[in-house]
Amino acid sequence: MNIPAELKYTKDHEWIRIEGDIAYIGITDFAQGELGDIVYVEIETVGESVAQEAIFGTVEAVKTVSDLFMPLSGEVLEINPKLDSEPELVNKDPYGDGWMVKIRLSDVSQVDGLLDATKYQEIIGG
Repeated sequence: MNIPAELKYTKDHEWIRIEGDIAYIGITDFAQGELGDIVYVEIETVGESVAQEAIFGTVEAVKTVSDLFMPLSGEVLEINPKLDSEPELVNKDPYGDGWMVKIRLSDVSQVDGLLDATKYQEIIGG
């Protein structure tokens, strides 16, 4: 199981890469493995401010649809354009080309409430 130490995580299986007041968000390797083959990513919140824990989109796999929960409050600046034509990138490269949204954080202090790689590993039973 790939759990990069430099990222932050949530109990809902999202990862967050913080770059100043900008964050990239995607789902973890564990999450994509549980979902199976991802066939569609629907995110229509670009330009919107989304509160922490609110749903910002959905991921559709062959057998299920799963909500995406915003790990930190912020404005959705960009949706990964590659996911329109290649949703399988979430399966192949969840921490790289499979990122989902880029946001501008509205409350940087929320980062303190995220999990580090060790704590996330404990949640998924590693």
